[in-house]
Amino acid sequence: MNADIPSPTPQRRRVFLSRRFPTNVEQRIASRYDAVRNDSDIVLSAKRLAQQAQGCHYLFISAMENINRFALESLSPALQAVATLSVGFNHIDMEAARELGIAVFYSPGVLSDACAEVAVMLLLNAARRAYEADSMVRAGAWPGYAPTQLLGIGLSGRRAGILGMGRIGQAVAQRLRAFGVELHYHNRSRLSPANEAGAIYHNTPESLLSVCDFFFICAPGTTGLTGFLNRERIALLPAQAIVVNVSRGDSIDDDALIEALQSGRIFAAGLDVFAGEPNIDPRYRELPNVFLTPHIGSATVDTRNAMGFLLLDGLEAFEEGMTAENQLC
Repeated sequence: MNADIPSPTPQRRRVFLSRRFPTNVEQRIASRYDAVRNDSDIVLSAKRLAQQAQGCHYLFISAMENINRFALESLSPALQAVATLSVGFNHIDMEAARELGIAVFYSPGVLSDACAEVAVMLLLNAARRAYEADSMVRAGAWPGYAPTQLLGIGLSGRRAGILGMGRIGQAVAQRLRAFGVELHYHNRSRLSPANEAGAIYHNTPESLLSVCDFFFICAPGTTGLTGFLNRERIALLPAQAIVVNVSRGDSIDDDALIEALQSGRIFAAGLDVFAGEPNIDPRYRELPNVFLTPHIGSATVDTRNAMGFLLLDGLEAFEEGMTAENQLC
């Protein structure tokens, strides 16, 4: 249900908030615009969103809303801009936005450190069997120390491969260096020597996979990445590799990864994103060698505030006739 909001004044734009945003961000929005909120804080279908946001000039959305052509056409010509609290934007029909003259803003850069921290957390928990250890202690099933109990994989001296060496990938690499990990990567284009900082470039994903004791998916979500980690590519990984995904859930073929985890071909996985989330493949919940988190890569107060403020700064530039760095079209 929409909150009761006073009618907009001629001087203030009307905006729709598809989800609840951090308090400081919502306060800044309210100081500048007349806001209509989806107070249920659930993901709206394109049809329901279009119904609730009628007459609004801006949409503030998350990565979970599907802003398709129907939604954009339904809200046009009043809709002037869409601002997504995410670094990905494949949930927005960019072609339709361009055709309709609707500006699109996203929030890159400011979430890189937070996402990199979660990526390393996932690796450490997967490598050191943290889920199993925590469950043993909580269940009162710990028999006491034993020399062969819950033996995991150490990081030092092993090789990590990063698919997608953008801001997040580089932040992951920076943190892994402290663990003595040898770094490899594949990117659409090779980085400068300064940005590589010693990481080894591979000109194909397949070449990268062959050297990955730890494989990180950090590439932005695109249709070309859907189903990337399939049976054939898993077969290229060294035995007992660990897979970490902080990108898009659908970049992994769930059947293939689950089979590899069940058989032991893959030692473990750390996953923060999933296809069809929050309705993830239930088989993941039964696997002791996968560490699961609920899409919390950017979930710190400082980061979410910074993401929201970046969107607002972009919209302010838009209103002044300028193009901000985070404006996509």
